[in-house]
Amino acid sequence: MSTSVAFIGLGNMGRPMAVNLAAAGYDVTGFDVFEGARDAAAAAGITISATAADAAAQADVVITMLQNGKQVHDVYTGTEGAPGVLAAAKPDTLFIDCSTIAVDDAIEAHRLAAEAGHRNVDSPVSGGVVGATAGTLAMMVGGAAADFESAKPVLTVVGGRVVHCGKPGAGQAAKVCNNMLLAVSMIAVSEAFVLGESLGLTDEALFEVASNASGQCWALTTNCPVPGPVPASPANRDFAPGFSTALMAKDLGLAAAALQSTGVDAELGTMAGLIYSRFAESGGAGLDFSAIITEIRARSAA
Repeated sequence: MSTSVAFIGLGNMGRPMAVNLAAAGYDVTGFDVFEGARDAAAAAGITISATAADAAAQADVVITMLQNGKQVHDVYTGTEGAPGVLAAAKPDTLFIDCSTIAVDDAIEAHRLAAEAGHRNVDSPVSGGVVGATAGTLAMMVGGAAADFESAKPVLTVVGGRVVHCGKPGAGQAAKVCNNMLLAVSMIAVSEAFVLGESLGLTDEALFEVASNASGQCWALTTNCPVPGPVPASPANRDFAPGFSTALMAKDLGLAAAALQSTGVDAELGTMAGLIYSRFAESGGAGLDFSAIITEIRARSAA
């Protein structure tokens, strides 16, 4: 008998992850509060339940892919008119939260699951919609070693690299550090291209040099913010995400909270958060985060 999975949250990331699990032989039942997401998942072959609790009731594994910690906690414990999945699930169900939320929220989700007699790991992802569709996401996992081993067969279906980062909350800690680094590097790459253009360099010339020199990084060679050098980058599609500016701004907000709680002095990470928040609020929220180069060009010409 195949392992049954309840997948809660069937948006742009959750839906392809659920589809990949079903294609791998898992018995997947899903739920989303939005009708459009439910319809799209059903069209892709996912069985849809009437509620999240109904989906979780017979599942061996419950995966959540939601927008923030409050949503995760609400799904776990229930809200008025919507029963929680922790109470509905069979004893000792494995809960995997793939949302990107605050470290403290992940630790609280673990506590709630444990108190209800279940196992829990936090496993935020990196790789965007492209990675979710291809099953090549990077999975950063926090939780007990035994629970990580239980989750690993499921996670390796949706992820190309699965790393146990440590105790509950450690997956979220790794995610927030990674995305702060990514934001800073994308801003730096974008500033370098704008400077190169102003000095008379072609984008192709700068890419050829930097991608083979000490400036090489993922933001340059995979998600290049100018069209041409990397044909698959969002810059070639009018910055259609990808990983949106709104999500980057959200993740940098989580980084800012972590910096404040730990007392770490991170000037570049803090400034990156301010830059992306400003860009999101001025109309860039729905664009890929590499579109920050357009903001840098506009402010440079002002």
